[in-house]
Amino acid sequence: MAKGKIKVQAENIFPIIKKFLYTDQEIFLRELVSNAVDATTKLKKLSSLGEFKDSLGDLKIEVKLNKEQKTISIIDRGVGMSSSEVKQYINQVAFSGAEDFIKKYEDKDDKSGIIGHFGLGFYSAFMVAEKVQIFTKSYKKSEKGCFWECDGSPEYNLKEIDRNDRGTEIILHVGDDAKEYLDDSKISQLLTKYCKFLPVEIKFGTKTSKEKNDKGEDVDVVEDNIINNPSPAWTKTPKSLKSEDYQSFYRELYPYNFDEPLFNIHLNVDFPFELTGVLFFPKINPGMDLNRQKIQLYCNQVFVTDSLEGVVPDFLALLQGVIDSPDIPLNVSRSSLQTDSNVKKISSHISKKVSDRLNTMFKKDRSDFESKWKDMQIIVEYGMLSDEKFYERSQDFSLYKTVDNSFYTINELKDTIEHNQKDKDGKTICLYTNNAEEQHMYVSKATERGYKVLVLDSPIVSHLIQKLESKTDKLSFVRVDSDSIDNLIKKDEKFESIISESDLKKLKKSFETKLPKEKFIVSFEALSPSSPPIVITQSEFMRRMKEMSMTGGGPMMGMGNMPESYNFVINSNHKLINKINSAKGRNKSDLLKKVVNLGLLANNLLKGEDLTNFVEGSFKSL
Repeated sequence: MAKGKIKVQAENIFPIIKKFLYTDQEIFLRELVSNAVDATTKLKKLSSLGEFKDSLGDLKIEVKLNKEQKTISIIDRGVGMSSSEVKQYINQVAFSGAEDFIKKYEDKDDKSGIIGHFGLGFYSAFMVAEKVQIFTKSYKKSEKGCFWECDGSPEYNLKEIDRNDRGTEIILHVGDDAKEYLDDSKISQLLTKYCKFLPVEIKFGTKTSKEKNDKGEDVDVVEDNIINNPSPAWTKTPKSLKSEDYQSFYRELYPYNFDEPLFNIHLNVDFPFELTGVLFFPKINPGMDLNRQKIQLYCNQVFVTDSLEGVVPDFLALLQGVIDSPDIPLNVSRSSLQTDSNVKKISSHISKKVSDRLNTMFKKDRSDFESKWKDMQIIVEYGMLSDEKFYERSQDFSLYKTVDNSFYTINELKDTIEHNQKDKDGKTICLYTNNAEEQHMYVSKATERGYKVLVLDSPIVSHLIQKLESKTDKLSFVRVDSDSIDNLIKKDEKFESIISESDLKKLKKSFETKLPKEKFIVSFEALSPSSPPIVITQSEFMRRMKEMSMTGGGPMMGMGNMPESYNFVINSNHKLINKINSAKGRNKSDLLKKVVNLGLLANNLLKGEDLTNFVEGSFKSL
């Protein structure tokens, strides 16, 4: 038996010993199974090149648990190792067997499919094991089997053994501080999480199913429990897949999400970086667990993370699916993700692919696109705000819906409304509501005038229209309840007040006594006699700044905490206001109170005791 000391490189030994190689202890299983996949992939490669001429046979990788002996075993029938290779790949911690293999065969095939870094990944075993054993035999018939053992110190034992089958079995003797990994459900959970799509079948235990025998009787059939899908959708060409294949893959990724995705985007890039994947646009609904349904990052079909800050643009964080890129290392950290140049290129490419797909859908079947718009609207709008290039591309497919359920792009909208909705200064005014039911009175008055009213009800609408105004010449957005109908789109037409200036001053004071001064500013305007007698409005500018402040950002930070204030606008040309002005004593006071209450009630601002008294008084008057 040979004895020796493991050779290490100084910059790598300390994080290994202190268990800082990976942030999660459970990564050990991913690393060891990935190594087994590497060994199997290497053998397939050698076989395809004619350098291994025997039968490949059953190449399943097996994970076994022995609770009594407190061991976890990972077994493969790949290339195996000779004694000299164990010394080279195991005893020199910073040496990568995968990299050595790729360099040797890089001219014979441009895609080797080798996952990782055997030297470092193997030592993750000591995060849970107090002792690790290796039983291995090279695929080369001239080589004998060998046995390696180490208790986590630099000391190891290595000897030749009799072993007939090629391949490797790694046995972890689990320490007391890692007993949780001796539970079947825990190992099954980790295999599903990290190895679900590895390219070689992985067996963990067996499963029993019922089948009919020749006599028609039910019999139990025991078969291998394969926990992974070696050929997931993203590894195939888009042309070879149908819509039901994508749906099936979505069910595989998210078995507990019962809503079907709106559509998918298949990524397949080989220059200037390698990237494959399938992204799904989900239906956004209030009960959706957005923290659970994340895009998963893989490296050569090995799960890396579902925290993709930097890899996927922020505005696509609500998307679901898989991204696989060998240009992102397995032991990637969040900080390196955000600074890696390849990652930045990947992020830009994904943004472009999404916009290209949306544009294609829009042109191919506009009515179908419109039916899905509500579900994808918030994602597109967020992209318009956060990604300048996406904003530019989105102008061809981003839609704006009106209260009559018509859809327009921004250019189509301008062409439709500029004749009727241009103000005296030549600006085209886009009227909108963020709640068509609550603002029905204002919407109805605007539509009666022949105006188009948009429904802009997303939580970031204030930011969006601010951006649209800054990017589009002579275009303004005005909410329908921000002014009286005559002043929403200011024309040259003016009306003279039928009530004198002195009477208006007295009447103004009378109205002010019925309203809290800290909340309402009373004013008179000479409007059309057909306009409502009372209009309660909020300044478009102030309300928008407040909304932007509340949803993050905006030019006036901190405004979100300011109390609500309203303009109580009285139409001095309405006959009801003229009637109040002519009334005397108690009659005048009662009319004032009723008009004020009706105005407040119409805007959902009549509350508490005032609302109770108004309702009870109205019943009594019937």
